[in-house]
This record gives sequence, structure tokens and C-alpha cells, in this order.
Amino acid sequence: MRTHRTPCRAAVLVLGTAVLALLTPAQAGADGGGLPTVTPVSETPALYDDEAGGNSDADDPAIWRNPADPGRSLVLATAKEGGLRVYDLDARLVQSLPAPRPPAEDDAPGRYNNVDLVTGLRTSTGRADVAVVSDRGNDRLRIYRIDPSKPGGPLTDITDPAAAPVFSADQAEINDQRTAYGLATWQDKSTGRTYALVSRRERTRLALVELKPTASGTVGYSTVRTLDLPASFRLPNGTTWSPCAEPGELPQVEGMVVDPATGTLYAGQEDIGIWRMRADLTTKPVLVDKVREFGVPGVYDEATEECTAGTDPGYGGERLSADVEGLTLFQEPDGDGYLFASSQGDDTFALYDREVSEDNEYEGAFRVGAASTALDGAEECDGAAVLNAPLGSRYPNGLLVVQDGHETPEVPDGEGGTRTATGFKFVDLGDVVDAADL
Repeated sequence: MRTHRTPCRAAVLVLGTAVLALLTPAQAGADGGGLPTVTPVSETPALYDDEAGGNSDADDPAIWRNPADPGRSLVLATAKEGGLRVYDLDARLVQSLPAPRPPAEDDAPGRYNNVDLVTGLRTSTGRADVAVVSDRGNDRLRIYRIDPSKPGGPLTDITDPAAAPVFSADQAEINDQRTAYGLATWQDKSTGRTYALVSRRERTRLALVELKPTASGTVGYSTVRTLDLPASFRLPNGTTWSPCAEPGELPQVEGMVVDPATGTLYAGQEDIGIWRMRADLTTKPVLVDKVREFGVPGVYDEATEECTAGTDPGYGGERLSADVEGLTLFQEPDGDGYLFASSQGDDTFALYDREVSEDNEYEGAFRVGAASTALDGAEECDGAAVLNAPLGSRYPNGLLVVQDGHETPEVPDGEGGTRTATGFKFVDLGDVVDAADL
């Protein structure tokens, strides 16, 4: 069992038409069945998690569609201490926004974890499309206005300077880094209000946070309510189980998405599975699917900082290998569609029916594989975003962006090892639809 979460490891991709293939049983994961594979069309420049690379580590993407010119849409992506990156549809860097510096020398620096979008947020200067980012390093949300009339720098920080920490009481608690982590936005159609759902690192807590425009044109926020998911579970054999982790660490949530049509929140508790609940956090969560490792006992080793797994009692799921990570929603105009979930432990993506009336039935899976030796696929994928809408001539069938936790080819670090490299892969959504028979 793993205790340290690594980002989504994507296979290297090359420009050109995506290729479909069937995996051999050995490649297909624990179930031994062949899964369809799609290959990316392009990839972003590698990010390096070292001093020379600005401690940049790819994590989570979002796709902003330019309604006036879809071919000039943008992909926004977090790079942790490296801040926020903006790419065009050719995966070229458009803008790089740094994370905030630490308040004091011994304090934690800004660290951008997840990003999501809000369309038409009401502000004192008019409606605007904005990106909302969880700043894990400072336990805050950061809000950026998106302005396509500024092609060289379309994002501007409009966060209220008075915005308070989401979970922490003071800077000392912020420095412990049990801070804002996963994030999904939601606009409540019944009230017109706009929210972010935010998870807490190394805790099971979710917070419903309302975005609040100020008279000066900035955007702040305030917490409406919180909900704690379970940290331990009663198994059919009468025992109580919690996933193995470092002492004091609880099973956290990162990947989240809200279905805008129904106000349903899906939250991936990494070592547990996928939960479904009302986005206003007023209903009891329902466990849609469990990871294969659910119920497996483990012992944490302080020396190796790893867990040793015991005998599997057979209570886990069949489709997800921990961690369950980036959740994203494939929406169809008639209300149909699919929930995509990154099964990080076996480098696959699981698909579930969007309809709650169908109890989010499992619909299949696929992989993102290598297009060439220069353009790899997706391994240990941490974050994903899908947009089922035409994006100009480049992506007329829509776009899937996945984080790659192991960018290749590897680059030497000058000390006999290699630099830790990550990035994002762009996949033609039409190829996914064909391969997975959606």
C-alpha cells in the first residue's frame, strides 16, 4: 500500500492523429481484461520539481472555452509552488502566474493545488469568467479574472486581500499544511449564488464556501457549512478498518466535481472511493464505488515511510486502484453523460453513468497511452478535465486534458539521477468517445 500520493503519470504523446489500441491482459490491470487506449495529440512543456524548475509540479487542469472564438480557448493548470500556468490549444505556454511568496521566512510558500472555473460570476464591475484555485500553502482560495482581450496575459488576480484562511486559525496552523486541497465550483441555479467545495489536506472535511464579490471589484469568500466524511469503516466480518497512513493522517479527498444540472457533488476520497452527495452538503453521502484496496489492513513503517499490506479480505471494489484522483464530468446536451475518474494505482480512467437514477452505473474504462517515444501517455494521473464542446479546428469534438505524473524522456539532474518531471497531455475527445464506445 502507498501512503505518499504522486501526481498523475502520463505517457509521452506526439502531434498527430490519436491511435486506438487494445492492451494485452498484462497491461490491462488487475482484472486482466483488455482496455481501449487513446493517445494524446500534444503535451505541455515539462515542469520540474526542483530549484532550477521553480519547484513546479503539475497537478490539476481546467478548460476554459472562449465563446467568441472557441479555437482560442485556454487550458489552465496548477503547478503547486510553480503557481498557475495558462496554455493555448497547441499546449504552448501563454502565461505563468507565480504562487504567493511566504509571509515570513519560516512560513510555507504558496502552493496551487486544484483549479476550477466559474462562468459569468457577478462582480461590481460586471459579469466575468473566473478561475478559482486552492492555495494549499496559504490555506486560501485565489480568484483570477479571465480576459481573452489580453492574449499575452489573460488572467488577472482579483482575490480580496482580506480573504481569510479556509480551515486554519492562524499562520502556525497553516504551516502544518492541513489546508485547502481539492476544489470544485458550483453555481446554485435556485439562488444564483456561486460556491466552491473545498477539501482539507490529510483530513476528511469538506467545506462549502460562498464566493462574495466586493465593491472594489475583488472577490472574497466565506464558509457556509462543513461535512466530515468517514475515516473508518465497519467491515462485514465485524472489524473496523481505516486505510494505512502516516500517524495522524486521515483519508483525504482531492478530486471533486459538481454536476451543474442536478447540484450533485462527486468527491474522490483517495484511499476509499467515490462519494455522491448534494453540493450544498446537506445530505448523507453515498459511496458510489470503492477502491480495490478497501478493507485491506496495513502497517506503517516509520523507517521506510511506507505501508506493508496484509491479507485482502475481499471487500474492495473492482474498478478503481488507490488513489482515486481527478474527477471530471462529460456532459451531453440531453442530460446524459459520464463521470470520469482517474484510477491512479493502475493508470486507467473509469467511467460512470452521470444519471443518479441509474445509481451512477459503471460504464467502462480506458487508458491514455504513448503516441511515440517522445510523447508518452498518462501514468499516476492526479487531475483531469473534459469539455464536450467544439474547440475550433484543433478539437472539433472536444478535449480531454490529463495530468502526467511521470514525464518522459527523463532528464539527468547532473548528480547521477533524473529530474522529477510532470506535465499535461491533450487528448482528442472524439477518440475517447470512439474508443470507449460512449
